Amino acid sequence: MQNRKNIVFFLALALPLLVASRASHAHCQIPCGIYNDHARVLSMLEDATTIEKSMTLIAALSGKTDAQSQNQLVRWVMNKETHAQQIISTISDYFLTQRVKPAQQDYAKRLQAHHAVMLAAMAAKQHADQQYVIALRNSITALLTYYPESTP
Repeated sequence: MQNRKNIVFFLALALPLLVASRASHAHCQIPCGIYNDHARVLSMLEDATTIEKSMTLIAALSGKTDAQSQNQLVRWVMNKETHAQQIISTISDYFLTQRVKPAQQDYAKRLQAHHAVMLAAMAAKQHADQQYVIALRNSITALLTYYPESTP
């Protein structure tokens, strides 16, 4: 019985932290007005560069059978997956929920451009060919027209 109480106590403490950490990753989703859209696009481009490096090293390690190479191969695949998912999360949790609005005159065009990034990131997760990261980078770069660097 004591173990059950300990587990319940632990979950009661941990659950709010897990929920809060997920919410903070998606910015705040309240009208705080603290946005740096250009920086988020640059961050996604950095993720794309990491995906590109991961793909390069996956290709280099794919024919090797020693344990260390296999270990590194798995780590680079996981790294590629993580950075592609970060791009998808940034597009969906930040841009599509907070920055792309139905009232915008070019809403359909903006929606398509943002969706193209999500699709390209998903394709980069599924493949190890450099053409997919090139398409991803191009789709992210296309967003810079909507989010130019602002000067204070």
